[in-house]
Amino acid sequence: MLADSEIHHNSEDVDARVLSDVVAALNRRVIISHEFDIPYIAGYSIDAKTVYIDRHLPRTLKAKNKDVRIEPFLVCHEIVEKALLDELQLHYLHAHQIASRIERDAVRTSGIRWMDYQRFMKRHEKAIDEETLKKVPADLDLTPYKDLEDYALLQQLTQAHSGAG
Repeated sequence: MLADSEIHHNSEDVDARVLSDVVAALNRRVIISHEFDIPYIAGYSIDAKTVYIDRHLPRTLKAKNKDVRIEPFLVCHEIVEKALLDELQLHYLHAHQIASRIERDAVRTSGIRWMDYQRFMKRHEKAIDEETLKKVPADLDLTPYKDLEDYALLQQLTQAHSGAG
């Protein structure tokens, strides 16, 4: 069984090594795309098989004099959020809060300070949020934008999608 083979560390306690196993396992379960314009930095397909990360977001951040890939943390967040929306029908805000906490712990487990990660994200978030959406995946799940009643963004997403077809 695949899940059994992914257990490299075992602990009943909250353990950084176990969380690292979880992050790696989640990242193996989806296709990751950096080809599109994605509001709010990242999102997911309706069928949960693809995680989309905005094409303009740098793939690494500099931490402790080395480049660290940020993709695993975003993927972890997006998968957990999508599962909570689909399986438990939570409102986006609640699913996002839980996913953000898991993302935060995954970042910290990797040795990156959450404050540094957040600063990196905020630095790129505004530029991404202000971009003109030109390339939007046809299967992007719009639930977050609907739950937040972000109708202007929904309209942009719809126009970008129909313009790409």
